[in-house]
Amino acid sequence: MTLLERIGRPSDLRSLSPSQLTRLAGEIREFLVRHVAVTGGHLGPNLGAVELTLALHRVFDSPRDTLLWDVGHQAYVHKIVTGRADRFPGLRRRGGLSGYPSREESAHDHIEHSHASVALSYADGMAKARALSGETDRHIVAVVGDGALTGGLAWEALNNIAAAPDRPVVIVVNDNGRSYAPTVGGLAQHLSALRTHAGYERLLGWGKQTLDGAGTPGRAVYRTLHAAKEGLKDALVPRPLFSDLGLKYLGPVDGHDIPALEAALEHAKDHGAPVIVHCITRKGLGYAPAEQDEEDHLHGVGAIDPRTGRPLRPGGPSWSAAFGRELVSLAAQRREIVAITAAMPGSVGLSDFATRFPERFFDVGIAEQHAVASAAGLAMSGLHPVVAVYGTFLNRALDQVLMDLALHRLGVTLVLDRSGVTGDDGASHNGLWDLALLQAVPGLRIAAPRDVPTLQEELAQAVATDDAPTVLRYPRGAVPPALPAVRRLGGVDVLREARGAGVLLIAVGTMARTALEAAELCARQGVEVTVVDPRWVKPLPDELLGLAADHLLVATVEDGLRTGGVGGAVAQALHEADLQVPLRTFGVTDGFPGQGTRAEVLAEAGLTARAVADALVTAVPLGSPGSDPAPPRHASRADENAGQAGDHLNKS
Repeated sequence: MTLLERIGRPSDLRSLSPSQLTRLAGEIREFLVRHVAVTGGHLGPNLGAVELTLALHRVFDSPRDTLLWDVGHQAYVHKIVTGRADRFPGLRRRGGLSGYPSREESAHDHIEHSHASVALSYADGMAKARALSGETDRHIVAVVGDGALTGGLAWEALNNIAAAPDRPVVIVVNDNGRSYAPTVGGLAQHLSALRTHAGYERLLGWGKQTLDGAGTPGRAVYRTLHAAKEGLKDALVPRPLFSDLGLKYLGPVDGHDIPALEAALEHAKDHGAPVIVHCITRKGLGYAPAEQDEEDHLHGVGAIDPRTGRPLRPGGPSWSAAFGRELVSLAAQRREIVAITAAMPGSVGLSDFATRFPERFFDVGIAEQHAVASAAGLAMSGLHPVVAVYGTFLNRALDQVLMDLALHRLGVTLVLDRSGVTGDDGASHNGLWDLALLQAVPGLRIAAPRDVPTLQEELAQAVATDDAPTVLRYPRGAVPPALPAVRRLGGVDVLREARGAGVLLIAVGTMARTALEAAELCARQGVEVTVVDPRWVKPLPDELLGLAADHLLVATVEDGLRTGGVGGAVAQALHEADLQVPLRTFGVTDGFPGQGTRAEVLAEAGLTARAVADALVTAVPLGSPGSDPAPPRHASRADENAGQAGDHLNKS
């Protein structure tokens, strides 16, 4: 039996000797590589957090003591030692182990989502609650990555935590110098200086040992040097910023030295006031392919060869890469284009832009609010910023989109990577909310490309817009083959033109392929369907109303929230035009769908070609001009397959 097989709960760690802990750390790294190589997941961050996690669970008594992880993708080792190792074959799969902490899985887990910089606010709230209830013997520990500290919310929380010395919180800074990419900004430079300071402290220790050995004169020299230590230290490195806030600072500590970690954590545990333990770790430690990966130390991987770290199934060109190539091409022609990202240049396709135009590229850290507000300043100064973030992370900057971009009618382009259903990273990584939330922003324009040619066209139109913010949104993964239009009517691409006045099916972005397949299935059952792509879905093209008036039924299909999405905008447009045409909307009704592949989540939402076709066939009256009553109709499962479809009868 391996040591790892003997660990079923955190208390099992406390009887292990130092040599056994070292062996266990090696076994955990082998376990992580073996399983994540099959399922995919966050590999590099967890390889770097092994010893830190073991030390935390030896010093603190979870779940009585609360361990908060910011961000939760570094919690795989925490899951292993809290009794979930046997569930790793199902990591990030439908019904399987979550890639983030999960309250449903374990009492040891608390914060489920994947948005950085929030754990300190949770810790502050929990500390207040425990002070009120008198549970002051239960410790609160927040493990925060150095990347998460680039987010403003973390500093809002630190400001409040520092103001209450009677409410102890242990803040563990897991400093590996990176988020996805290397951590940037003044804080990163400050932490780097503190790492340098660790070497200075070792030099002082050597001096004490050497001078003590020189007898009375040597000890006198050491006392003189030690008296000047604080002034000398301030001259060599900055004081820890945390100390200036009134927080006790411990460190830096070697994040892979378990005895040193335990000593620092025990000190913090007994301090009785807010304290920061600064731990230096190495992302990807112990796995050569991760250590040697310069871009992100195998931060997040799909299925890989565990021997080499290389993908087993290299995908085709991704949406991110296609966007990145096109933006470089446009920037070569238009010097006013600048690019901004929030700590994710490679993930959103901006690495080539950063290499080609380094002076026009800005990585602001995990600070989406600042990214958008800074873009406003750039736009006011005559430039055209392109802000590329994941769809889910734009939620954090909605106030800036509304008040800083839209109110000032500024030409800023927001590119939302991984919009719609993303799948296996779980509820908080889906980009389902953008179409619904952004509908309320006055003057903002939204494009949803269906393929590379429409991405190229719509991105060029977006960066040429200087009087309003624009948005491009596309999903995760490989770009599909091009879907050429039959013809273009104003701003609308007609993808399939049916005989007769049957159904007008409005497809949003990459749902165009699903819509075309659904139309073919409908045709086999005698229902004629015309499929159109409006390209720009906010504001809706005027031509849609003319097309709607010529059909018996209008339907929309989108991979975002049905409530408030494009379907809702179409319903409002039909109502305002007094067009009494029935409308059927297809979208996601559950704003927090569980993890699974994109195909699995879409199927559960009724967003498959078969489910859409069954619902449309049922909705078109038999014998109407848009249907042929002769072919049989197989729509008996329409209600259960298209449970996410909504009906709207527009009345004046």
